[in-house]
Amino acid sequence: MYVVVIGAGEVGTSIAASLASDHEVVVVDVDPARAEQLKYELDVLTIAGDGTSSEIQSAADIDRADMVIACTDDDQTNLVACGTAKTLGDGFTIARVKSTDFLRTWQGNEGAFGVDFMVCTDLLTAENIVRVIGLPAAIDVDPFAGGLVQMAEFEIGEGSPVAGQTVSEADRFESLTFVGLFRDGEMVIPRGDTDIAVGDRAVVIGSPESVQSFATDVAPATTPDHADEIVVVGGSEIGYQTARLLEERDFEPRLIERDADRARWLAENLPNTVVMEHDATDTEFLSREHVDEADIVVTALRSDEKNLLISVLAKRLGVDRVIAVVDSPDYVTVFEEIGIDIAINPRTVTAEEITRFTYESVAENIAVLENDQAEVLELELTEGCGLVGRPISEIVADTDVRFVVGAITRGRELVTPRGDTVLRAGDHVILFVESDAVSAVTSMA
Repeated sequence: MYVVVIGAGEVGTSIAASLASDHEVVVVDVDPARAEQLKYELDVLTIAGDGTSSEIQSAADIDRADMVIACTDDDQTNLVACGTAKTLGDGFTIARVKSTDFLRTWQGNEGAFGVDFMVCTDLLTAENIVRVIGLPAAIDVDPFAGGLVQMAEFEIGEGSPVAGQTVSEADRFESLTFVGLFRDGEMVIPRGDTDIAVGDRAVVIGSPESVQSFATDVAPATTPDHADEIVVVGGSEIGYQTARLLEERDFEPRLIERDADRARWLAENLPNTVVMEHDATDTEFLSREHVDEADIVVTALRSDEKNLLISVLAKRLGVDRVIAVVDSPDYVTVFEEIGIDIAINPRTVTAEEITRFTYESVAENIAVLENDQAEVLELELTEGCGLVGRPISEIVADTDVRFVVGAITRGRELVTPRGDTVLRAGDHVILFVESDAVSAVTSMA
């Protein structure tokens, strides 16, 4: 494809890096220095200028673009850029927005603003938070095959019952497959005799029930139920959407918001959430309201520094699990290194969702893991493709590519993959693949 990416921030750079090896990519950014830097970093064509300008878009040959991705940090800029692109060509337009108001308008009339597909950063982030809350010790969760299959990544903590076991000892579930381990920054394709160590990040694929059961094995004392105490700190759009989605799952969270007007609005719009108007950095208030007894605290303020402060306070008070929203990707490692359980970066979540969508021509779904070291792909096999009619063991033996078949769905039924399982046309196959090998794997399908 010929793809034009407007905006070379964290999101745009990540998307361009993911697409550059397989597509012709042009990046437009208003900052000439940033555009020049990316030209050499990613080996893509860059243009310095205002991405909403018809002159700049013409210079980017927008009229021949198959896809236009507007992903600056400004909602209005992205919408105008897509609208302008539609007047100059007929490429498929994708807009990144933070405002759920724009998303609702677009959902009510798809094609509004000249946008063919809209990605809402705040809602995506909240959905990510709620998925992770549902699995103890999980640091990443993604559904596949219409919800029949789930991929989850778990941190193996000190004292976890599976630490010290081999993969075959830990894998006690019929419809679950260990597909990968990340250890000291390296990816390991596990075998049955591979030991699981404290600090490992284990990736499993299987039915939601088996993944939930494995989660209970990994951290038996922290499996959430509807009686658990969940506190959301910050009534930002992400905080609001998180509480709303928790309500939909029959939880009754508490939410702390400092601004009186915002707190009143939240209380009116979250009927099953207790909204407390107060400064969440007040340790006496936190103790008085028994926040120290919470099972999970989500920090969703608009400031990384305040989220860091409250996350540290919550851990010191004895909260079991803290999930922090971290706006700057550079801070994610800082949060994790000081003991915050999960740091979720909205920009990374957005870039993954847009990248996932751009892969739809070759993959039904995609999840990116560990700073793009590995990807989980869902492929629908067609008659005559190189994977059909062959057992998995033969496919693995005939290729140098490092990948694992994690699950297969056939006619809406889950098939647990084994070496002698023969793949059929129409199967949905969920694969764990080293990122550098994605093109090689998709070419076989």
